[in-house]
Amino acid sequence: MTSLSGNISSPVLTDPDTQTAVNFLGGLVRIRARAADTAGAYALLEHSGERGYMSPLHLHESDEETFLVLEGTLRVEVGNEVRSVGAGALALLPRGLAHGFVVTSPQARFLTLHTPGGGFDEFVAEMGIPLTAGEALAGGAGPDPEELTRIAASHGIQIVGPPLLP
Repeated sequence: MTSLSGNISSPVLTDPDTQTAVNFLGGLVRIRARAADTAGAYALLEHSGERGYMSPLHLHESDEETFLVLEGTLRVEVGNEVRSVGAGALALLPRGLAHGFVVTSPQARFLTLHTPGGGFDEFVAEMGIPLTAGEALAGGAGPDPEELTRIAASHGIQIVGPPLLP
């Protein structure tokens, strides 16, 4: 019998010691479940960042992205809409629709769920700077925009505009 993508056949148990943590675009991203863990069904990432942590305007070619805000407030732009989303809010962003976010509160923590997985989680793992257990984020220059765009494209993500302003 052929296994279908997303057909999870055995339990997956991870904890902070087995999960990847990276500095990604100036925020802390913990990859809680990779597509490889879920037979490609989804990837789940937890983001933490201070005011100004943001993404460039981009679109995902093959996955939907869902934001669930746990703490703080984000401004989310999708298509022609701009919304402020706070703790408990959910934003479902369809594939192929340009979007971006920026943290507008002093700090924020939120989850992103990518369905199916395999694009964004792999992009974050490749582009992020690995952190060891207990290591704090370090400041510094962000990634080279041309390199970010090239690596994003290799994972089915198109950078279509600059980062959003806080």
